[in-house]
Amino acid sequence: MGSLYLNKLSKEEKNNLVKRLHEIQEGNCFICGDPINLDIHRKDIDIDHVIPIKSKGKDGPENFAITHATCNRSKQDSNLHVARILAEFNKINENIPKDENRSANLGDILAEYGGGKYELSVKIAGGSFQTSFPKTGNNDIITTPIFKDQISGFDSVFLNLPIQYIHHDSHINPRSIGKNLGKLVKEFHKKLPQLHVALAWIDTDKDSEPKVLVFDGQHKAAAQIMIGAKNLPVRVFINPDKGMLLTANTHAGTTLHQVAFDKSVQRNLGNSLLKERITRYRKDKGRPEDDESFTERDLANHFKGESREMKRYVLDWVRNEVTTHPENKLRHYIEYGGRGKDKPLSYSTIEKTFYSLFVYGELLETPFNFKQEEGTNPRRLEIEQIVRLMNIIAEEIFIEKFDLSIGIGQIEGNIQKNKYVPEPHLCAFRMAKEERIRAWLRYIPKIIQSYFVTTGESFDEKKMFQYPIPNQCWENIKHFIDALKKFPFWVNKDLSTTVFGGKQTPAYWQTIFETGKTPDGTEVIGNKGINYMEMIGG
Repeated sequence: MGSLYLNKLSKEEKNNLVKRLHEIQEGNCFICGDPINLDIHRKDIDIDHVIPIKSKGKDGPENFAITHATCNRSKQDSNLHVARILAEFNKINENIPKDENRSANLGDILAEYGGGKYELSVKIAGGSFQTSFPKTGNNDIITTPIFKDQISGFDSVFLNLPIQYIHHDSHINPRSIGKNLGKLVKEFHKKLPQLHVALAWIDTDKDSEPKVLVFDGQHKAAAQIMIGAKNLPVRVFINPDKGMLLTANTHAGTTLHQVAFDKSVQRNLGNSLLKERITRYRKDKGRPEDDESFTERDLANHFKGESREMKRYVLDWVRNEVTTHPENKLRHYIEYGGRGKDKPLSYSTIEKTFYSLFVYGELLETPFNFKQEEGTNPRRLEIEQIVRLMNIIAEEIFIEKFDLSIGIGQIEGNIQKNKYVPEPHLCAFRMAKEERIRAWLRYIPKIIQSYFVTTGESFDEKKMFQYPIPNQCWENIKHFIDALKKFPFWVNKDLSTTVFGGKQTPAYWQTIFETGKTPDGTEVIGNKGINYMEMIGG
């Protein structure tokens, strides 16, 4: 909404107002906090209401602030206080190392706002929980009753904790903070109560001064901290079974759909649950902590009521190991948190292609340490070789070819408008689409199978990545991908409105690769489809 007050000011009066606000704001933009230079930025400064008029903000100098014009026009909320908080959150996200492939979580917010510093001194006696917060200058003894949860049997207390004593549990809750943060910040800014207390746990058995670790409610905790809260209400479970907390939190985002877990987060949690079940199995069987002489099937048989879950945990472990492998070069081109505009591959695409095609989906009968010393353990081979395949694809198609600064937004639209898109970038973008990559990845098993048949070696097709794949076979795969990316149709701009103009099915692209034409007869490759045996010749 416009300002009647500003409209009445002369040019000189408006300039004087800008100077006064610039001094009040110590020379910084109200939203992003970066400097405003009155000489350099003079034509790119906005004056705006801090509290919008529609929210009963006054139309006068006491309710004005100056901002960079770009900050004001791209702000995420009309209230400048909220917009500033969301800009701060964006900066926190930007400062996370790119090789971590994640967005900010509660731990990052705590670190930015002075939280997560101290452990908690605790005394438990006579059904009461005693503590104090001396490092914040409060030496009072806080005494609160311990409640026993009638369903889980866990003991817990309700505390109003200084944020300096609050930490984030990234093991039980590896989620990043998503888009809902903006809505929560806005609600808290309006002083509307949110009926959700953060859940945490503390282990008083092992540490003299243990940490309070929040595992649920991080979005609302983060929003309150960014609004300015110095203390948070927290329900703290005392010495709980952490495996049960992990299982409950995982079920909340999977079986129960109470929260929206990205698939990559689900795999991370499944991986953690497998490790927790392995620890329990060793304890139940009286085995050493480093024993690995049991099988995936043994775990499923032991946890009889969870046989289906155990299978999922094992597969989640394999997927997570591939995804987070430090040598996986393709992971830098994967968008893990839903759909983005920068990276060519979504995590969902990886699941529906690499993992569905190449990860063996049944439990193994071989021990976890089977042929470990020889380096031919079936699951480890599977993980390492899928990573090797991903690296070949990354090197051939994406590295130094796909420009992350260009991203994936409106690529076909830009082609149709005759805007310049580098051919290597266009090729990578088009090859990465889920229906296309699924169709051409199906040739990889054929190449591997062809090699083993030619050499007379026997192997199980369903487990092909659990067999050592010789270097020559890897060279064949590399030649195939190199030849595939060189087909002219990947950079053919005339096909932008037809073949590449909308989402097709894998079967559509399979027809193209097999016949050279679309199902309706449009020629794409030529009179014949691709011949992978010719392509692997180099």
